[in-house]
Amino acid sequence: MQIDSIELFHLALPLRRPVELPCGPAEALETVLVRMQSGDAAGWGEAAPGNAPLSSHEWAAGAFACLKDYLAPAVAAAAISSGDELAERLKPFRGNRYAKAALDMAWWDLSARLQAKPLHQLLGGTRDRVEVGVTFDRMDSIDEFLAAIGGAFEAGFARVRLMLRPGWDIQMVDAVRKEFATEAIHVDVEADLRLEQLEILQRLDDFALEMYEQPLPADDLIGHAMAQESISTPICLHESISSVDQAEMALELKSCKYMNIEPGRVGGLTPAVAIHDLCRNEDARCFVGAMPQSAVGTRIGLALAAKENFNYPADYFHAGEVLEADLAEPLPPKRRKDGGSLQIPLWPEPGIGIEPNAETLKQLSVAKTRIV
Repeated sequence: MQIDSIELFHLALPLRRPVELPCGPAEALETVLVRMQSGDAAGWGEAAPGNAPLSSHEWAAGAFACLKDYLAPAVAAAAISSGDELAERLKPFRGNRYAKAALDMAWWDLSARLQAKPLHQLLGGTRDRVEVGVTFDRMDSIDEFLAAIGGAFEAGFARVRLMLRPGWDIQMVDAVRKEFATEAIHVDVEADLRLEQLEILQRLDDFALEMYEQPLPADDLIGHAMAQESISTPICLHESISSVDQAEMALELKSCKYMNIEPGRVGGLTPAVAIHDLCRNEDARCFVGAMPQSAVGTRIGLALAAKENFNYPADYFHAGEVLEADLAEPLPPKRRKDGGSLQIPLWPEPGIGIEPNAETLKQLSVAKTRIV
């Protein structure tokens, strides 16, 4: 496939409510879109690491600069026949996985469009709809928290994730489990514990949780292996899984039984598929994680989640509750006719099935450039 040109867009998508970050309040979600052109066809990718280097080393403005100055020029005007070949061209540039992921995603979307296939089919998806779950963080009161969780289960979401915080931990989980005795629930620790705090995880073992997501720091794979040996609840690694190599090491050490595979964090769809296959071969379960992003990145994640070993409900963010304006209409979850869980039906159109709205793209662009 000949890459004729690449367009980059640094966007600021207005938020419905400002978000307080350590660096100050944010009124918009910054993200980066990549448009990759070959002949009359174009594919789209997205880098959505956030407004600042908080959840990873990257951020949207940095990803745009890296793409503009280094990564996109290494790919434009080249003939690239596979995601692995694309990765090899980008190999001299260290890190910057979200930026690399945007190019990889655009390549896959472009390839699917050229083959007139939906992206989820080209990726080897085995289902035509994706089960989803939602996340709840600390609220003003436990009653408000329980009401919100109850509303999610009543609506049909297949699972909920609870964010564990200092002072919002064992007692909170106890209250939730008493209210929802049999529902699928897991907790996300966001790497805030240390191995010497293992007692907290051991005490949480009593609550029949689906998993503990990222209990220890990202680089402590040995600590996670030691923790997994001493608790019955499965550990899920998220921030630790930033590459195929990290995934291989985690499985070899038996550091986890689940992986949250976020396409942007690992460098794109090509490594995400490779990690999925590793997990399948080692009988480890996985699911697709997501950062807040536009409809472009959301559809890319959903396409990936159609693969067979993504057997735990994918992350879901209701774009209409987060963003004032998106680049395309979001895909809403729909409840099965038999009253089962909420699922997002996938699309029959080629690629990701949408084109970003040109006028919205123009209005919300902070910066843009074209590389040939």
